[in-house]
Amino acid sequence: MSRAISSSRCGGVRLWQPIFLLVIAAGAPTAYAFQFAQPGSQGVVQPNAPIQVTQPQISSDTYKGSQVQEKATAGVLDLSLDDAIARGLKYNLGLILTSQSTLTARGSQLQQLQYLLPTATGKFTEAVEQTNLQALGLRGGGFPAIIGPFGYMDIRGTLKWSLLNISSLQNYLASKHNFTSSQLSVTDARDMVVLTAGNAYLTCIADQGLIEAAKAQVDTSKVSLDQAIANHQAGTAPLLDELRARVDYQTQQQNLISVTNQYEKDKIALARAIGLPLEQKFRLTDQAPFAALDNLNADAAVKEAIANRYDLKAMQEQVTAAEHSRKAATAERYPTITFDGDYGDIGVNPGNSHGTGNATGSIDFPVYEEAKLRGDAKQAQSQLDQKRAQLSDLQGQIGADVRDSILDIQSAAKQVEVARSNTELAKEALSEAQQRYKAGVSDNLAVSQALQSMAQADNQYVSSLYQHNIAKLSLARALGVAANSYKTYVGGK
Repeated sequence: MSRAISSSRCGGVRLWQPIFLLVIAAGAPTAYAFQFAQPGSQGVVQPNAPIQVTQPQISSDTYKGSQVQEKATAGVLDLSLDDAIARGLKYNLGLILTSQSTLTARGSQLQQLQYLLPTATGKFTEAVEQTNLQALGLRGGGFPAIIGPFGYMDIRGTLKWSLLNISSLQNYLASKHNFTSSQLSVTDARDMVVLTAGNAYLTCIADQGLIEAAKAQVDTSKVSLDQAIANHQAGTAPLLDELRARVDYQTQQQNLISVTNQYEKDKIALARAIGLPLEQKFRLTDQAPFAALDNLNADAAVKEAIANRYDLKAMQEQVTAAEHSRKAATAERYPTITFDGDYGDIGVNPGNSHGTGNATGSIDFPVYEEAKLRGDAKQAQSQLDQKRAQLSDLQGQIGADVRDSILDIQSAAKQVEVARSNTELAKEALSEAQQRYKAGVSDNLAVSQALQSMAQADNQYVSSLYQHNIAKLSLARALGVAANSYKTYVGGK
């Protein structure tokens, strides 16, 4: 039902003006018209549906990219772990895209807010018309065949305001929680950047360790090769010993080439993650020595993670937003109160015009839209159930991440100790084999085997040290404190 109040005044009426008004009401063809509306005049409140705003799905691979804004500099850049992470927090693609999604969520919130605010528009119309009355069926009775040309101008402002719309209010509250969720996701993305950049940096450190070990193995195998050549030339060793030693030497050279190539590729991956130009030369200034992280309580750590993880807080906000969207779908059945009004000046010209206005208040309610109303409600309920399931799963995943990281730390710490011991034993076994071969007690088969054992022990030590450091960094991410406390975990407590 509706109640309308309108008023209009006209002056200077000519004989044909009543016919002119009748023609306009009948929708007579317009010769031409000019309309000038204020900016934003198209933003009229439209019937709104339950809001559907979802957070963007950014894969882990996205965090391996970056936005390069700096130019390469001459010379070699010294790059510490702090520098790498600071650059990642500035240029990493994953963080940039997550931050941009916040603007999208903010825009959606403003759009939903408009449904609760009045919409005002301005309009200027200048029209000239000429009409054939006989074509409209007006014949005889003194009606002229053709009227016009005649014209009029209209300057008018309109106002439309939905004074009571529960569905729009609930949709606005949903968009508000979605915006908060997007802000929390940005904070969580910082932890992901630290994990990605830190992992890339630690990988390069591990590569350096492998290169150093490979160089030492090349030098050692070269000593064995020189010794085998000398013994063969002296006639105290067969050619087989020299061939075996040469194979060992070339094998270690191949290994050095391989690990050096991998190091250069991993440096490229690090540069990609932190926004360094690929042509920029740099060297790592930090090392990652073994530092134990003891007294880890899994239950206490899980509770800390539940309290700190921003992706969990973001998901909780999304659940709340889905609850408001469900209420908005229910509220579509409720009546809405709307006000429409306009006021303007209309006439032949500005000097011969009069003010007219119209004000209408209405109460609208659905009479038969059952299929749509039920469909909206089911969609909103489905979204809510999905968000609740994702929240429950994320809570379980956080617990699993924390416990997995603690197990990895404990396992890697033991592997570091065993690998360190194996390295010492391999060096001692190699020294013993070389002395026995030099004394002519045995051939160099034992030397070749000892070289392989030492190479394997060195690789295992470097690998276990990397696994231990990355496990500690992963624990910091699992606890939701990587962005602020990564050095505490990587460096040990």
